[in-house]
Amino acid sequence: MATRSGGGGDQRTGLLYGVGAYGIWGLFPLYWPLLEPAGAVEILAHRMAWSLVAVALALLVVRRWAWIPELLRQPRKLGLIALAATVITLNWGVYIWAVNAGHVVESSLGYFINPLVTIAMGVVLLKERLRPAQWAAVGIAFAAVVVLAVGYGRPPWISLVLAFSFATYGLVKKKVNLGGLESLGAETAMLFLPAVGYLVWLGSTGDAAFGTAGAGHMALLASTGLVTAVPLVCFGAAAIRVPLSTLGLLQYLAPVFQFLVGVLYFREAMPPERWAGFALVWLALTLLTWDALRTARRTRAEALRLAARAAARAPEPVAADAVTPEAVAPETVAADAVVADAAGPASTTETPRP
Repeated sequence: MATRSGGGGDQRTGLLYGVGAYGIWGLFPLYWPLLEPAGAVEILAHRMAWSLVAVALALLVVRRWAWIPELLRQPRKLGLIALAATVITLNWGVYIWAVNAGHVVESSLGYFINPLVTIAMGVVLLKERLRPAQWAAVGIAFAAVVVLAVGYGRPPWISLVLAFSFATYGLVKKKVNLGGLESLGAETAMLFLPAVGYLVWLGSTGDAAFGTAGAGHMALLASTGLVTAVPLVCFGAAAIRVPLSTLGLLQYLAPVFQFLVGVLYFREAMPPERWAGFALVWLALTLLTWDALRTARRTRAEALRLAARAAARAPEPVAADAVTPEAVAPETVAADAVVADAAGPASTTETPRP
């Protein structure tokens, strides 16, 4: 887990980095349409290929290469990275297609319900126990999906695919346990050859948009790597400066921005039944966040109580300022992790957004 600085100025800087990261992710729906007439699969292939270039340059700047030989000696971890690469490819592909096909609002729903899906997967796959408020939030979210299915006339499959794929991706990434840039570098390295191969084949058939719509369009397609890497770097900078609980709350900025872009900019329809479904989702997230914050406060209070009791039993007097965050690090970290776990994998330092 990343360490945090106690300085207020450093935390404000971290907050700006976090807002920047989630703001960029939230405004992605304005970016992908600029890449047309390229189709969703071609855009996805460019994103895979150029992301490796951008991440490799970033790793070159920070001189972080030591993890590569160690990773190559671990077949199980390589298998998990291959699985993560496959899942994020599905997530990216569906998201790009959905945005360019006019389903921005439904896409935003996927990232609203992602924390709830993550919790449900924890119960099913990891046999985790939920608190009553968490059960209530999951139940409300299920009711919301039913309401939205009735409203759409079909299950909101775009939202469900995005939520489940991203939750699965977060679960795999937790097991891989690599930093953000390192893991993205490993994943895009596995995706690079298939992506380039597809682009070469597409060009040979005369169906590629790259090079046919002007230099500006070529630059936009090449910028997919930069657009992928920059918010991830901002997120990493935020993660070492602000508590995970703060990042867990900031993550809702992305789907909020996506939703607003869909409704206000693209003028997507929002009939009453769709508003009702979203209202239920927001109610579930409010309940989940309230429960997480309450639990975090209790955990911190218990940690401080235990630290004070230990100080009272110490043979020598302990100054008041000796009870530092480091002195209660396990409990404090656990408290912050409560909100981060409730918020889902996006609150970890190793999960790139769409």
